[in-house]
Amino acid sequence: MDAHEVDRLRAALGLFVADVFASVPRRDQRAKGECYLRGLMLDGRRKSIQPMADRLPDGDMQALQQFVSQSPWDWTPVRRRIAERLCRVIRPEVWVVDDVSFPKCGRASVGVARQYCGTLGKRANCQVAVSVHAATDTASCPLEWDLFLPEEWADDHQRRRRAGVPDDIGHVSKTRLALGLLDRLADWLGPVPVIVADAGYGRSVSFRLALEERGWSYVMALDPKELARPADAEPSQPGYGGLGPPTLPRYRQAPRPLHTFIESSAPFRDVVWRQGSKGAMTSRFAVIQVRPSGKKARRTAQEQAGGRSSWDGVLPERTLLVEQPEHAAEPTGYWMTNLPPTTPIADLVRWAKMRWRIEHDYRELKHGLGLDHFEGRTWRGWHHHVTLVTAAQAFLTLRRYDPKAHMPA
Repeated sequence: MDAHEVDRLRAALGLFVADVFASVPRRDQRAKGECYLRGLMLDGRRKSIQPMADRLPDGDMQALQQFVSQSPWDWTPVRRRIAERLCRVIRPEVWVVDDVSFPKCGRASVGVARQYCGTLGKRANCQVAVSVHAATDTASCPLEWDLFLPEEWADDHQRRRRAGVPDDIGHVSKTRLALGLLDRLADWLGPVPVIVADAGYGRSVSFRLALEERGWSYVMALDPKELARPADAEPSQPGYGGLGPPTLPRYRQAPRPLHTFIESSAPFRDVVWRQGSKGAMTSRFAVIQVRPSGKKARRTAQEQAGGRSSWDGVLPERTLLVEQPEHAAEPTGYWMTNLPPTTPIADLVRWAKMRWRIEHDYRELKHGLGLDHFEGRTWRGWHHHVTLVTAAQAFLTLRRYDPKAHMPA
């Protein structure tokens, strides 16, 4: 936006900031928050503090630096209010779990390590954050974030102290971070919509099982090498030899990778999931019932049955969604869901594909609002900056979706 457009929205932005930053106790801090949001929305190649302060007529680099990197205001209630405002207006059909990387130089920035960087498509020095987004076919926005702390940071007390990492924050897997975010959002917002994610999360059997234990529905992308058995497979009871405990029921055939379930006779049909700028978005899909197999799936089935001796050997049945475009030699996508088998295939496809909606978020967050332009190094500064960027995008999303949505409830 140019300066004229930002000034035209200043009254609406003031109302929005007064509401979502109401938990910030001091008026001057809320004013700095409003100033920072204007700096993020104002045109400019770089959205770090110094160039933003130079572009703003009321920009004060030292004041903004102190507000973001040192001021002790709590970002959690701010994010909660943003999430409440967004979900009330856009009414998301899905929550999308994802992660995003920030290439970095050096070793001092909080959470930086040599790890896989999705932005660069290879291992590189970067930070990685886990996020949950609200999404529909027409709107999306991040609801909550957490910074992934690599294992090398867990016991490096000097780096932790310099970056201000709290003592109770340690190395936690990305799937556990995602569960923590989802639990928090469920507590804030009530009923949880369908949860979708790419194969980085879908391939985690423990993650899918944790969602099921919470009573949540999901549509998760999978690796085609994941093991399963046909839905009609039945375990058999081996004869008792008279010594030791009875042998548990077991399946006679070994599990197979998912891609082996797709035959030439598979019931593929055309499904349109959205109208795009170039016309209907369509492809061929099939729904197949399978029984996910493997150690974790078997262990969970035993636990749910009340223990090893009580288990009847039957693995639970799940629905597999497969995509194979008309001229493709083999499938190009696999998703698993715990939704009922009667769920319309058009709904499954739309929810599975809605995961790509958040690429719009990342484009706007990074290229338009400077998500990855923060030059501070601390835990507090990173979370403050991400919260402010989220607030800026939420304001713009609400304005696009409903021009009166800046008004508090």
